[in-house]
Amino acid sequence: MPAIQLTPAQRKEKRSDAHHLDPVVMIGADGLTPAVVKETDAALKAHGLIKVRVMSDDRAQRESILASISDELSAAPIQHIGKLLVLWRPIPEKEKAEREDAKPGPKTVKIVKFSKSGNRRPEIKKVQVLGNQRVTQGGEIKRAKPRQTSLKKSGG
Repeated sequence: MPAIQLTPAQRKEKRSDAHHLDPVVMIGADGLTPAVVKETDAALKAHGLIKVRVMSDDRAQRESILASISDELSAAPIQHIGKLLVLWRPIPEKEKAEREDAKPGPKTVKIVKFSKSGNRRPEIKKVQVLGNQRVTQGGEIKRAKPRQTSLKKSGG
């Protein structure tokens, strides 16, 4: 998987976004191990734009680590400054599995009952209303009945 190629303007924008970030992945004396690659992949999936700190003094080794990570994880190398590497990869869309038989979930509803004389404060009550319930005009909770269908319309 080749690295993502960005224009200089896009890279400049990503650099400015990464300025305030702290390093998420640290690469120690062992160098680029499969565990480090896996952790970097997880961080890119979660954040998209990450900083990686390399604890090596050899500049050529840091450059080769940046190139190999960006190729292996199909990420864009944004910046290499000192011992910090900045990588970017678009965050993948999360699949949302919608159930067809899903009903509305519980809601918290605020019921306000005003006093009959008008001299006292209104009574405020927070109530949890389930998916098969409704609030009447009087402020009571009633279970919703299934809608009755006409026998003539259903053809039965």
